[in-house]
Amino acid sequence: MAILRKKLTRKSRAATLAATDFARLDAMTEEEIARQISDNHDAAPDRGDASAAEVYGGRLAALRLSLGLSQAAFAERYEIPVASLRDWEQGRRTPDAASRAYLRLIAQDARGIARALVKSRRRKVS
Repeated sequence: MAILRKKLTRKSRAATLAATDFARLDAMTEEEIARQISDNHDAAPDRGDASAAEVYGGRLAALRLSLGLSQAAFAERYEIPVASLRDWEQGRRTPDAASRAYLRLIAQDARGIARALVKSRRRKVS
């Protein structure tokens, strides 16, 4: 699937906001919102009743899948215990502050982090 990237400019943002009927949106019922979400296959699922751990886990799983990695491969590449990764993705636990910071770095520069870890492993072997 191709990804379309479009730069949001001030002009295009202003035009989009001007064209939005906020009164109509505010008047929508929960049932109408749920129906629109279910009818639109590109929309993210409604996670209003999900816990913070479940929402975080979904984002983490999306990151891993965007890299094309299984849980085992992601855990091995980034030196994370696979059991911890599984618990985080399934919403059973949330990562501690240090792990969240590390995961943010992976999200920003996955290849760079992987390269740094490979270099670090080589130094340990030498």
